[in-house]
Amino acid sequence: MGVGTYIAIYFIVWWVVIFTVLPFGVRSQHEDGAVEDGTEPGAPQRPMLLRKALATTVISAILVLLFAWLVETDRLNVDMFPMPFQLYETK
Repeated sequence: MGVGTYIAIYFIVWWVVIFTVLPFGVRSQHEDGAVEDGTEPGAPQRPMLLRKALATTVISAILVLLFAWLVETDRLNVDMFPMPFQLYETK
């Protein structure tokens, strides 16, 4: 696979991981008992978005590097997965 393919895979993995990481450690204003006037009580008190973005970047990089290693060492390939139809001609 080419570098562009791995960049696209990284982009997809990053978005999946960010939505997985976002709820970790979040406490709402209601849970903390500090609801500010004019805000939603369920809004997060401290979302820690920078920390979560950094964690997401590291986790995604590890996952994509592991995937790339598996593909490049032929431990993982397309032939391992069942396909509902033939994608290419086999020899």
